[in-house]
Amino acid sequence: MQGISRNPLADPGILGVNAGAALFVVVGIAWFDISGAQSFLWLGIAGAGVTAVFVYLIGSAGQGGATPLKLTLAGTATSVAVSAFIIAVVLPRNDIAGSVQSWQVGGIGGASFETLLPALPFALVGFALSLASARVLNALALGEELATGLGQSVALGRVMAAAGAVILCGTATALCGPIGFVGLVVPHLCRMIAGVDYKLVLPLSALAGASMLGLSDVLGRVIARPNELDVGIVTAFVGAPFFIWTVRNHRMRGL
Repeated sequence: MQGISRNPLADPGILGVNAGAALFVVVGIAWFDISGAQSFLWLGIAGAGVTAVFVYLIGSAGQGGATPLKLTLAGTATSVAVSAFIIAVVLPRNDIAGSVQSWQVGGIGGASFETLLPALPFALVGFALSLASARVLNALALGEELATGLGQSVALGRVMAAAGAVILCGTATALCGPIGFVGLVVPHLCRMIAGVDYKLVLPLSALAGASMLGLSDVLGRVIARPNELDVGIVTAFVGAPFFIWTVRNHRMRGL
């Protein structure tokens, strides 16, 4: 997402993609009595895709097109509005309110093979699309005109990268809730280690993101024992200061 938009603040949570995926899952449960991991996965991906398109259209309106600041503001506003709508949907349903609210915080404690195996094909497709777009993302970092001059199909590359991001975000949200800030913190740390080449940044981000999530889950269990602090809360404590630092450091400049 950061490479597509050249926005250092791009993140599935900040741009509202995770919130959109969560909305579709919650509406499916509350209004249509949908159940089953496979159905939740399709709903999550559909919600992530619809929200991504909506945020991009809102952020592209007006002069200057889709600037980093406009995309960030559009995504944040969309995320807040969607979160409020989710609360409105869940409040009248006491039978599902507890489980949905716990899922919304984000956690990986309930992971099992029964839920992970149906998600594996989606994860593989999303990851493959993301890796296939690495060359175009490298060229886009030089500017759209120069990328086109280098013979890259910018439009196709952006569509592939966006599709990969949507599939991965929708899948992850359907499984463990809208966990925030992992997609913001991890890529910047990976760039510090491996440089700006997306052929290295993408696979390294996958490993580092999984490691951060696992460590956050362990930390949440240790801090609050004998109870458990949900992993979404731990990543928020880590990610919020990093978000502020990124805003101050980049001053809303593109990548």
